[in-house]
Amino acid sequence: MTEECKKAEADAVEFANRAIQFDQQNTYNAAIYYYRVAAQALHSAYLLGSQVAGIKEKADEYISRAEALHKIKIQISQRKPEKNEHKLQLERAEFLLRQGLEEDEAGNEEEAIELYLQAAELCLKSRKLTQDKNLQVKLSKLAENSLDRAEALKKKRAATTQQNVPSPSAVSPPSLSSLNISEKSNQNQVLVNKRASSPIPLQQVSGKGTYSKEEIAVLQVTSIVNGREYVPFMPIDLKERFAYPLPFSDRDGKLTLSPKQKAVFKAWVRPEDFTSRPVVIELIDCFSLRQTIVSDCSFVASLAVSALYEKRFKKKIITSIIYPQNRAGDPVYNPCGKYMIKMHFNGVQRKVIIDDFLPMGVHGDLLCSYSSNRNELWISLLEKAYMKVMGGYDFPGSNSNIDLHALTGWIPDRISIDLSDPTFAKDKIFKTMVDKHNKGHVLITVATGELSSSEADRAGLVPTHAYALLDVKEVLGKRLCLLKNPWSHLRWKGRFSEHDTKNWTPELKEALRYDPRNAQMFDNGVFWIDYDSLLHFFSVIYLNWNPEMFKYTYCLHQ
Repeated sequence: MTEECKKAEADAVEFANRAIQFDQQNTYNAAIYYYRVAAQALHSAYLLGSQVAGIKEKADEYISRAEALHKIKIQISQRKPEKNEHKLQLERAEFLLRQGLEEDEAGNEEEAIELYLQAAELCLKSRKLTQDKNLQVKLSKLAENSLDRAEALKKKRAATTQQNVPSPSAVSPPSLSSLNISEKSNQNQVLVNKRASSPIPLQQVSGKGTYSKEEIAVLQVTSIVNGREYVPFMPIDLKERFAYPLPFSDRDGKLTLSPKQKAVFKAWVRPEDFTSRPVVIELIDCFSLRQTIVSDCSFVASLAVSALYEKRFKKKIITSIIYPQNRAGDPVYNPCGKYMIKMHFNGVQRKVIIDDFLPMGVHGDLLCSYSSNRNELWISLLEKAYMKVMGGYDFPGSNSNIDLHALTGWIPDRISIDLSDPTFAKDKIFKTMVDKHNKGHVLITVATGELSSSEADRAGLVPTHAYALLDVKEVLGKRLCLLKNPWSHLRWKGRFSEHDTKNWTPELKEALRYDPRNAQMFDNGVFWIDYDSLLHFFSVIYLNWNPEMFKYTYCLHQ
């Protein structure tokens, strides 16, 4: 048995265990998702020669259970998860305490004391309001622990003060509107924050050398985007505060909704309004993304290829930009509702602060992009941060070069597809795509051009629409690309589609670990298309190159 077969079997076991666990918890969206990917993994293992008894029957069983749960989910789609305000306050108090412990361990005693006291106050307030005895005990213990540590730190600070040892003062991140060049600065030039207690060294902003007067002037202009200021990301921003006794609300207010959203909008909701177990990330995966009525297909396609890269190469390129994080650098759910996203735009990394309010429609569905695992928030949070920079959900669209650079900082490149141009090196382009994609040197998306409605319907493609490229291979003389429609439905209908009975030979299906019959069972927007058809129906190939591999960008243009 090959290593690929063993891996497919192991994936199936992992996904099936998750599915059963979520099924038992009545967490329908997550259970449906994991039953389906477990079935896909079993089909892959079967095609690779797995000897597990009844493997095809087990895959069919998982698909049947997913369909049954989908029907149950529809029946209860109008119901809300039970919202227990006291439980939410306990979660916020625990988060305050954890943040206090981190500040405590880092030696930031003043911030730690404030967080401890706020945690204790929230616990005591909640204890008076609940009749749940077990919850009262938990709240009392948490308040006691918080107060004890706060008092210990106060005594320590008092003793330090008596010894005339000054304690470090906290420095808040500067706003570029209040930045000036210090007249007394030397070659180690600094930005001065009028609201801070000490100047911020310029090298902390740029990560290299110093800024000139001209560069600072440019920063002051380029930091204003759609009427809001986004300052360069600094090391001090890693100390951004995320814990609050009351739920956080963005001071910039709610994002502007698009006309399509407004037509079916019901309310702004927080994660606890639509899921009982919110998490930022359960399992990074490109297949779980679903675009809705926000016209940001290129951004969702960019998320898909970035998520696939993380899964394949075990390198964080998008999850690492979401804060708060735990000590392992993984983003964590914040019951206080505040998040910080680090993005590249206008030349430097910048921070974007958002709250966790999301738009909900009259039918109980989120009116933004989301994960098919309803517990996960990473897709919705990243989209919200980007839409905030772009001016709101009323977004006219972009292209994947711009979007991927904002997410990853990878170098944008593009190829216009023009088959009438005798210099268009389609063979060399395909060879390079295969080589660099498989090595993780590049992230690739493609986009269709203008198509007539009849042509688009026959092809199963969307005009002027971005698709994520998940794989590209040359197998048994066939040049094929695996694409994902960000809508998570509507697939290519031509050669090598799941309904093509002519081109899918047993040898090719085995080589690609692909079963068209399995694909026909549900439309997830993922499909194989031959390279010649892609060149015929698509107009642009977008590439974003890993900066570490920037030397390879010349390959497609020589």
